[in-house]
Order: sequence, then structure tokens, then C-alpha cells
Amino acid sequence: MATSLIAALRARSSSVLSVVASTVVALALPVLGAPAAVGAEAVPTTLSDVRVRDSSVEATVVLRSSDKTLTVDPSSVTATLGGKPAKVSLTPAEATSRSTMLVIDTSGSMGTSGMATVREAVKQFVAAVPEDVKVGVVSFASTSGVDVEPTTDRAAVRASVAGLRAQGETSLYKAIQDAVKALGTEGERSIVLLSDGGDTVAAIEGGSAKEKSERKKALDALAKAKVRAEVVSFNTPEADGGVLDQLASTGGGSVAKAGDSKAVAAAFGAAARALESQVHISVDRPAGVSGDAELVVSGAASGESFSTTSPLDLGDTAPVEVEPVAAPAQQSAFPDIAAPISALAPKLLVPAIVTLFLGVFLLALALINPSFRTRRSERISAVEAYGLGAPRAQKAQTANAAALSESIVNMGEQFMEGRESTTKTMELLTRADLPWRAGEWLVLRMIAVVVGAALGFLFGGVWVLLVGALVGFILPPFALRFMAKRRGRKFEEVLPDVMMLVATSLASGFSLLQALDSVAKDAPEPASKEFSRALAEARIGADVSDALDSMAVRMDSRNMHWTTMAIRIQREVGGNLAETLRTTAGTLREREMLRRQVRALSAEGRLSAYVLVALPIGLFLFSLKANYEYVSLLWTTTLGIGMSVAGIVSMTIGIFWMRKVVTIEV
Repeated sequence: MATSLIAALRARSSSVLSVVASTVVALALPVLGAPAAVGAEAVPTTLSDVRVRDSSVEATVVLRSSDKTLTVDPSSVTATLGGKPAKVSLTPAEATSRSTMLVIDTSGSMGTSGMATVREAVKQFVAAVPEDVKVGVVSFASTSGVDVEPTTDRAAVRASVAGLRAQGETSLYKAIQDAVKALGTEGERSIVLLSDGGDTVAAIEGGSAKEKSERKKALDALAKAKVRAEVVSFNTPEADGGVLDQLASTGGGSVAKAGDSKAVAAAFGAAARALESQVHISVDRPAGVSGDAELVVSGAASGESFSTTSPLDLGDTAPVEVEPVAAPAQQSAFPDIAAPISALAPKLLVPAIVTLFLGVFLLALALINPSFRTRRSERISAVEAYGLGAPRAQKAQTANAAALSESIVNMGEQFMEGRESTTKTMELLTRADLPWRAGEWLVLRMIAVVVGAALGFLFGGVWVLLVGALVGFILPPFALRFMAKRRGRKFEEVLPDVMMLVATSLASGFSLLQALDSVAKDAPEPASKEFSRALAEARIGADVSDALDSMAVRMDSRNMHWTTMAIRIQREVGGNLAETLRTTAGTLREREMLRRQVRALSAEGRLSAYVLVALPIGLFLFSLKANYEYVSLLWTTTLGIGMSVAGIVSMTIGIFWMRKVVTIEV
């Protein structure tokens, strides 16, 4: 009885213990087993830039975390090659050569908002990417090209992307090939592709057969060069995800779907983190392993496990080869307006050609117009008309052309008549010794504007057309003032010698008119021509002093005014005119010497003024090319516009100020 009772108690006790044990295990299992369950899903990992050597296999392990940068634990990394354990050596990724190429779709399907999203995402990507990684840019629309070669100059990358605009079709496959060529063969290379997929250029040019052929070329280029492809699939009405999946699969990368600006920024951020979460490995080849084999790399990074597998051909030890890289695409000095100019160029080509032809035609009419002939040629023609032999017959075409050009000039005369600027223009024309009327000068200015606009468009586009028209409008008056000032300056320089010649002639017994005649014959230009005109006025009844005074006004010569004043005084009060002119010539010569001395002493100040004026302008133009994004703040923000206006006003005041400081009257 006792034995039975003891057995029953033992059975019940064993049952209770088993229940308790089961309960404890059930409660502890979620806690103890949780890490294993969570850690079962490894970090997405790929091998990039896999290169088979004679005794080893080298590759770059790329870890993709959705929210943080991962650091590989070297002691945890193991590898098998062909099913056999292999020794693994790790090298920091920054100790090797790394480069990536941003391949950006700028076709019309991206739209203005899409490009704004791209610019902001690239800006964040460039800021987050490791400093040792070289970054380049390839943009593609109807055509593709390398905008920026792989470089560590982040400002150049930002400036290039800031100038991209959406327009045209999509040449995706050509862009992939351009990017692969630009990356070369050294180090871990990758592309970050942002596109909505599909190559419309290939489809338009050759249909589906052409599209398939170009797609194969792009995929072969990625596979042959062993370039990793990270794809950001932009969600647009023309999206073709299948093509992008193929590119990412061939390039051993991933595809990130992006439907809005946040998703695009997140995708670019993940691409930047992938560059930070890298490590270069070298796996020794185990003995007896050859041919096709599978490389398996496992380990832990920042407490998370990873594992990746890559099939290899251990007999393929040939170096990576790509075709020579094409020359980089030319960047515009004004990226914001480059795209509209390119779009308008085909439409305005015909009007530009017509405008250029019209300008050349009007210029030809002006050149053959008799009214543009010099007075000398007119006098010779008049003499020939009364000479021996038959008079020259004028062709009807010449007469018609002359009549047409004369009517155009008459219209110009009517326009210029009564205007305040006409008198000033005629004074400059006379001082520069240009025998043109006001109407003729107006026609020449119109021709200059037309020709400048046409040449500007043909060589640069719509905006350069406006610049060419502006240059054509400004250049003729500037050239006229320059010619008039140069001739007047030359007259001032020879005037002391002319006065000495007149004084010598008077001392020899010549009259004043005879002395002036000798000057007209022997003096250098422009004095001989101007004194000939004054002498002609005196011979037809004008007073000599008045004729000389008119010449002083015509040449804007203060020295000639003084000379005329000396002649008037001598004629009214008497005295030795030759001695008076000698004294006047000596004074003029001393003033000229003093003027040159002052000009030499003020040369440094004038040079400083030129440098101070040119320096901000030169820096602005250089910054447009080097860092457009930074400079564009001057006209895209309220503060920048205010600073621009203040700078222009300050420069204008400074120019006038420095001009007054370095200008010294003698």
C-alpha cells in the first residue's frame, strides 16, 4: 500500500515538473529566440568590381542599409570559393580607387518639377558621398554626353546639375555606354541612374529592333566593365520599369522606386550610404579550385549579418577593358538659358539667314552708293566727264541700285533732321574726316545692328543674337568717337611744329595767307587738310581769323583757339606776328610735354582703376562657369537682387570717382 502511494506521488510530481518546465520554456522562448528570428533576414549585400587574379579573387562588398551606414567587422568575415573555405583579407574601401557617375534623365517626360527634385536630391547626395569618391555627371535627352568627368570637385558637379533642364526624347542606352566609358577601368566603379526607363530615341530611329540592339549594347557595356548600377526609377506616365530592372540586375545593383521628391531623396541617400558601407576584400584561391565556381562571403556589420554569393569563372583573368572615353560635353556659360536656346535654334535658323542676307545686301548698296564716295573721287569723276574720250556709260542696274540706296539715305536724313544728337554726330564725322551725311550714318548704324544680330545668332543662339544687336548698336558711335579723338589728338601734337613753320615763313617775308598756303602743302596730316580748308574759306571772302577759329571749333582744339586769339590780338594792336607765333609754339610744346609727363605719372592710378573695375566682372564671369549654383543666388533671391543692385550702383559711382581722380587737366 505504501509502495503504491509512493509511486503515485512520484508520478504526480513528475507530471507537475513537466508542466512547469513546459511553461518556463514557453515563456522564455520569445525572449531567447527573438534575436535569432530578427537576425534571420540578412542585410542586402552585393559584390562589386569582382576581379579574378592568378592566386586570388578581389572584390568590393557593398552593403545596403535603409537607414544607416554599416561598418564591417573584419573578424566576422568568412568566405568559401568553390565550396572550400578560403582565407579573406580586408582593406578599407577609401584606401582604393572609387568613382561613381550620376546618369540623369533630362527628357521632356521628367518635367520642371522632376528636374527640381533631381537638383535637390543630387545636392544632398554630393554632400553625403565620401570625400575620396570621384563623382561625374552624364545627362541625356535626345542626345547624351559627359558633362563632368569623375572628379572630387563637388562644386563642379552641383553647378552642372543646376543647369540641367527637361526637354526632348530619351537616349538612355547611349548614356549608359557614355558613363561606362567615362568611369574607365580602375577601382570600384558605379553609376547612379535616375530615369523613368525606356529609350525613345532608339525606338523612333529604328523601331523595336533598334531598341533591342541598343539595349544589348548598354547591358554588355555594364557586364564587360563590371560597373555596379544603382537605379532610381522615377515614376512618370512614360515609366518603363522592366528596362531599369534589367540594368540593375546586370550591374549587380538595386532598383529604388521613387514617386515623389522624398522618395527620390531617400533613394539618392541610400546610394550615398552604399558608398560609405563598403569594404574591399581579397580571397585566396584554395588548391584544386578552378573553372566555374561560386564565391560566398558572409559576416557581420554593425551588429547585423550579411551574406552574398557571386558565380565566377576562375579562368577569366583578363583585365577589365572599356572603349576610350569620349570628350566631355561643352558646358554653357549660362546654363539656365542653354536649353531654351537649343530648342529655338532650329525654328529661327531661316529668319537668321534671311536677316544676314538682308544686312549684307544693304551693306553692298551702301558701298556702291555714289553718295558714299569721297570728295576727291567726286572731283576726279567730274574732271573725267569733261576729258577726252567718250563718257562712261552708266549701267541701268547701277542707276537703279543708286536710286534705291539714295531713297534709303533720304529716309535716314528725314529721321535725323531736327534731332539734338544730329549736330553732335556731324561734328564728330567732320573731326574724324568721314565724308558722310547724317542719313548715311544712320543707315550704317542700322546695317551694323542687323549684321551683328545675325552673326550673334549664327554663332551663339537667341541670347547671343540680342548681344550682337546691342554690340552693333553701340560699336559705331564708339568707333566714331575714337576716330575723332585720335585725329584731334594728332592735330594737337603737330600744331606746335605748324606754328613754327608759319612763323618761319612770316620771318622770310611771306604774308599770312602765303604762310598758311605753305602749311597746307608741307605740313603733315591732319594739319595740311584742315589748313587747306581754312585757306579756302579765306580766299572766298571769310576773315582769316574767323576761318582759323572755325578750324579750332571743328577740331575741338584749345591750343588752336589760343593761336587764333594771338593772331587776332597782333592784327588789332600790331607787333611782330612771327615772334608771337614762336612764343605760342613754345608754350604749346611745353604744355604737350607737361601733359605727357602727367599722363606717365598717373599711369599707375589709371591701371589700378582698370583692374578694380575689371576684377569683379571677371570674377563674376568665372563663377558662372565654376559655381553657377552659388552665383545664381544674386538674381534668384530677394537678398541677392538687392545686393546685385547695390553692387552695380557702387561700381558705377566708383568708376566715375576714379575717372575724376586720375584725370588731370593741363
